[in-house]
Amino acid sequence: MALIAPRVTPGLPADDARNLARSLQDSNDITVFVDGTVHRLPDEARDAVVDLLGRLGRGEAVTVSSVEEMLTTSRAAELAGISHTYLRNMTDRGEIPVEYRGTHRRIRLADIMAWLENQKKTSASNEETTSE
Repeated sequence: MALIAPRVTPGLPADDARNLARSLQDSNDITVFVDGTVHRLPDEARDAVVDLLGRLGRGEAVTVSSVEEMLTTSRAAELAGISHTYLRNMTDRGEIPVEYRGTHRRIRLADIMAWLENQKKTSASNEETTSE
């Protein structure tokens, strides 16, 4: 997952902020249109959009950025379906990238997903050669 530089949006002019705040008052019903098509947002995305609009409605400047999901080795091992010890050994050998937060290892979700995808491809390739 590539990180995108944060985007800073200044606060809205007072009249626009008041109109937006009035529209949002006692409402969490947000309809999103993209190229004329209505999209229903999952609850988490809807909540983020309502929060963003609420801040703009109060005249606040807003910064939007993305965050890569970092996993503990226990969570990463659970997702990969392998033991915690095996995963730690793979990070020691450099097979899966790892970052340290103090003495604690953290692994990017994207790196675990890439490793799993590679395992599927390797397994499929091995099955093809065995069946020939």
